[in-house]
Amino acid sequence: MRVLIVHDDVSAEARPDELDVLVQAGAVETALRALGAEVARERFTPDLARNARAIEAARPDLVFNLVESVLGHGRLIHLAPALYEALRVPFCGASSDAMALSSSKLLAKRVLRTAGLPTPPWRTATDEPTRAILPAERWIVKSVWEHGSLGLEPSSVVATDDAAVLARVMGERRDALGGECFAEGYVHGREFNVALLDGADGPVCLPIPEILFVGVPEGAPRVVGYRAKWSEGSAEWDGTPRRFLEGEPGLEDELRTIALGTWRAFGLAGWARVDLRVDAQGRPFVVDVNANPCLSPDAGFAAALDRASIPFTEAIERVVARAIAGGATGSGSRRVPHPQDRR
Repeated sequence: MRVLIVHDDVSAEARPDELDVLVQAGAVETALRALGAEVARERFTPDLARNARAIEAARPDLVFNLVESVLGHGRLIHLAPALYEALRVPFCGASSDAMALSSSKLLAKRVLRTAGLPTPPWRTATDEPTRAILPAERWIVKSVWEHGSLGLEPSSVVATDDAAVLARVMGERRDALGGECFAEGYVHGREFNVALLDGADGPVCLPIPEILFVGVPEGAPRVVGYRAKWSEGSAEWDGTPRRFLEGEPGLEDELRTIALGTWRAFGLAGWARVDLRVDAQGRPFVVDVNANPCLSPDAGFAAALDRASIPFTEAIERVVARAIAGGATGSGSRRVPHPQDRR
């Protein structure tokens, strides 16, 4: 089987979160070769015609999609699976629709709300201040499109109940957050990351890690910011370790139910992650949906696999098997014949 790994077109000067996709590609390639696949890599550029020619020239039986951004913009992430779909090339990972819905945090929140899944209230910079008093005491200002906690720090939490004040803060932070931002009701509580892995019988939830906030004063914002994710050895990195949830079966069941409901609502496939906050009353809220979470060996998804005693190679095998079987992304898709095949 020929598998083509497609990933971001990144330069050596790129940010750590951007360069990480090359680490992921290396890990996936190693796993695929261990499974006996013939593997090649290709970068995804803004030139769709060039990308189409490269894919057809590689003549893959399957594409393993690791594209996280195009031209450095997360809002273009759906272009990669959309191209595979247009070429009718089977691929691993979420469909273009699922990518588009989940990469826009505003669209994601609307999907969650429509599906009856719990998510905090939100406001955008363009919302009319029809009421001076907002439905939350604190808000966290986040990028609409960029993931990886870009521009996110404890200072992103704003204490105000005034819509005009919140709109002004969003305007001030917009450029640092990729050009478009919104405010979400801040849930002060515990944070959990639920990783999901596709399989023959559908998705399963892996063991659930909780992110701890070590040394954070009582009442101070608890935020997994950019440095906590990407600056190894920093105080923020060391202050946000993970531990796996144990001894709380009721909470674990509720988190799993919500995560699986989220998978269904977005039509996810392959692998995914749902991030939740649980408030002081024990109420969970979905705060992020990641259709293609990091597969690096030191990331949370790999840690959850290890906790579940699932070797990384076996996880990749499951993802590949579901794509070949015609999962959510590959249903009915067929490879476009190579010109040399058309005889």
